[in-house]
Amino acid sequence: MDVKIEESWKERLSDEFEKAYFVGLTNFVRDEYLRTTVYPPGNLIFNAFQHCPFDRVKVVLLGQDPYHEPGQAHGLCFSVRDGVPFPPSLINIFKEIESDLGKPVPRSGDLTRWADQGVLLLNATLTVRAHSAASHQNRGWETFTDAVIHRLDAERKHIVYMLWGAYAQKKGSFINASRNLILSTAHPSPLSVRRGFFGCRHFSLANDYLIASGQEAIEW
Repeated sequence: MDVKIEESWKERLSDEFEKAYFVGLTNFVRDEYLRTTVYPPGNLIFNAFQHCPFDRVKVVLLGQDPYHEPGQAHGLCFSVRDGVPFPPSLINIFKEIESDLGKPVPRSGDLTRWADQGVLLLNATLTVRAHSAASHQNRGWETFTDAVIHRLDAERKHIVYMLWGAYAQKKGSFINASRNLILSTAHPSPLSVRRGFFGCRHFSLANDYLIASGQEAIEW
């Protein structure tokens, strides 16, 4: 199957694209885009990979589901297009960066600037029906994104994995902690942000690790 994804990822994931689950997933997603409104736009489903080739991944930030309201999702977890109001979790992420690094809250919630520096902004599920959270879960995306993490874990080391909330922590439970840095805490949503996300200092800890392993820090 010819999947339009960045070449270094295409090379490593080509076997996944031929598996029965992915064929079924592709048929389901294609039908959804034809019948109803789905986010993100079809050409941005693999946007996280486009901006962050396999050999350039320095940080993996795991999200769960794309935003499901108009104009928000563009293929990068937690990110919104320039000019779109910040969702609550993104507001809390910027608050923690301000507390941790002293950087003021930016005007734009577009995190492409992170992706271009090597932050893989990966949702577990890459598509969603409009106004219907979790509507594309359990259709195969989770199997695909597990394969992405497995491939990184097998071939790369000295990556920072940011696992926020129980869902992300379970999804990343197999990552080799002796070869990478795993940063786990509560999810930044308003319901859980005060259970450990505020004050976690993940952004400075990530940069300290990257520098110590001979890599450039991320300009958060």
